[in-house]
Amino acid sequence: MAPPRPSSTLPSSAGGPPHAITLKVLRLSRPSLTPQTPLPPSHFGNGLDLPPQASLAYPAADANSSFPLTPLLTLPSAFGAAYVGETFTCTLCANNGVGEGELRSVGAVRIVAELQTPGHEDGVVLELRGVEEEEEEEEEEGDIAPGGTLQRTVQYELKEEGEHVLAVTVSYTETLLSSEGGGASGGRARSFRKLYQFVAQQLIAVRSKVTERKRMGREEGQGRQYVLEAQLENVGEGSAVLERVWLGEREGVTSRAVACGGEGREAVVLKPRDVEQVMFVLEEKPTSGEVGGRVPLAQLNIDWRGAMGERGGLTTGWLASKGRA
Repeated sequence: MAPPRPSSTLPSSAGGPPHAITLKVLRLSRPSLTPQTPLPPSHFGNGLDLPPQASLAYPAADANSSFPLTPLLTLPSAFGAAYVGETFTCTLCANNGVGEGELRSVGAVRIVAELQTPGHEDGVVLELRGVEEEEEEEEEEGDIAPGGTLQRTVQYELKEEGEHVLAVTVSYTETLLSSEGGGASGGRARSFRKLYQFVAQQLIAVRSKVTERKRMGREEGQGRQYVLEAQLENVGEGSAVLERVWLGEREGVTSRAVACGGEGREAVVLKPRDVEQVMFVLEEKPTSGEVGGRVPLAQLNIDWRGAMGERGGLTTGWLASKGRA
C-alpha cells in the first residue's frame, strides 16, 4: 500500500542494527478497464502521417472505432480513494531479509495490526487472515526461511469519515549463530512498528428533509404521516450505481416509497456530481396523546457499487420529525 502521507517507523531500539525483517503493506483493489484516446487522422504527407491505430492501447478491427475503454485490465498505480461504506482490504508481507550464509536466523515472527479511526483513537485490533483458506485457522506467529515471506490480509468496513491510521507491529526473535559449529551463540527479541495514514471520504452525500403531512379530517385512531425527501449526490471521483435505497423504520412506524425512490426500482447510475432524489411516506401508529419534541422515525440505507463492481453501503443517523409543542 502506497500511503498518501509518509509512513513512520518506530524501531525497537534507536541506533540499532538494521532489522532482519522488512514489512510491505499493499492495498488490495480491483483492476480497472484501460482507457485509450485515439488520435485524429493527419494529412501531412511525405510519410509523416501515423495511422490512428498506433495510438490505441487495444487496436480494434474497426479502424473508425473511438470507444474510450478497452478489454484490457490495469492494476491501480496508486493508493486511490477510500470511501465510507466500502471494505478496506490490504495484505501485510513480512519478508525475511537474511541471506544464505549469514550467521543469524529469525523465528517466531508475529504481525499485529490495528486501525485508528476518528471514533476510536486508541485503535481497533484487526483480525489477520492467511492468504489461503486453509491458513485461516493458523496462528499469527511462525518461522520464515531466508528469503521467505509471512503474508496476512486484513479487512475493515469503513464507517467514519476522516483520517485513519493503520498501525502494523512486527515482532520476532533474532538468533546469532556461531561461526565454528553453527550453534546458537546468542539472541534477542526485536520489534518495529509502521504507521500508514489515509483519509476516508464520502462517496454519496445525503441531504434530507422530513415534513409532517397535513391530512384534513384526520379520524381518531389514525397516526400522523410524514414525508421524507432525500437528495443523494455522488461526490466521489468515479461513477457509482445505486442498487437499493430503503428505510429502517423505528418500531411503530411504517413507510412506503413514492416518486422515483425506494425499493423495487431499477439501478441508477450516478456520474460524479449527479444527484438522485428519493421520497418516502411514513406513518406513525396512533398514540394515546400528543408527543412533543423531535421524534426519530427511520434511518436511510443506501447500497451501491463502484464502477468495477465493488460493493459499498451507507446508513444515515436517525431522521427525525420537527418538534411539536
